[in-house]
Amino acid sequence: MTRWPNQQTAVVTGGSSGIGRAIAIALADAGVDSLLVHYCRNQSGAEETAKLVRERGCEASLIAADLRQSQDRQRLVDTAFETLKEITVWVNNAGADVLTGESAELSFEDKLRLLMEVDVFGTIALSRMVVERMLEQQVSPPSSMIFIGWDQAQQGMESEAGQMFGTTKGAIMAYAANLAQEVAPIVRVNTVAPGWIRTSWGEEAGDRWNDRAKAQSLMNRWGHPDDVAKAVVYLADPNNTFLAAQTIAVNGGWNRKPR
Repeated sequence: MTRWPNQQTAVVTGGSSGIGRAIAIALADAGVDSLLVHYCRNQSGAEETAKLVRERGCEASLIAADLRQSQDRQRLVDTAFETLKEITVWVNNAGADVLTGESAELSFEDKLRLLMEVDVFGTIALSRMVVERMLEQQVSPPSSMIFIGWDQAQQGMESEAGQMFGTTKGAIMAYAANLAQEVAPIVRVNTVAPGWIRTSWGEEAGDRWNDRAKAQSLMNRWGHPDDVAKAVVYLADPNNTFLAAQTIAVNGGWNRKPR
């Protein structure tokens, strides 16, 4: 693998656990020199992520921000550019957790509203602020912005979960595709669309979901946060200057064989 140029910087939103933590660690391993870990409430988790990043020789700092709040989004952007000066990689990973914790008890309407506020409106409003600054800095090689979508957003999945995540992740994937057309070649915008990834919800999933996750992947297993992180690193690699406006599905290959 070609070594990354020096002085690479990154921001990972929602970096306190799971996929966000795996992305932060993978970016540090790949050659990022300084990284900002964003979190909303899980400070201890974010501190653990920062510790793991520092162990890899990468400087790490933390910031708490609620993406639903405009003043928090502004503070996140201002702090990121003040701390890192120039940002070469921005990963929009943050999303509301409506499957575990207190939010799992909300009604369908309240879960959908929370997802729309954080995953869609909050992410889009934040991204618009970030790319405006990225366009001004015009680093070379081009900066990279990566969104996290969902592999079944376009094909559809039954259940309330499918209706919620298909709607919200589908919206953010559409936004990423349109943003890519606007900001290239100064900023490369791409999307990673995970499939069945064994995060905290997956760890508690019963036999029904375990069997389904394996059956729907050609690799016959759950995906892991590290699998998603590898795809993010590939897209973020500053040597990949011809890679823009793409969506990579990280699902082990969708299994279309009769079952």
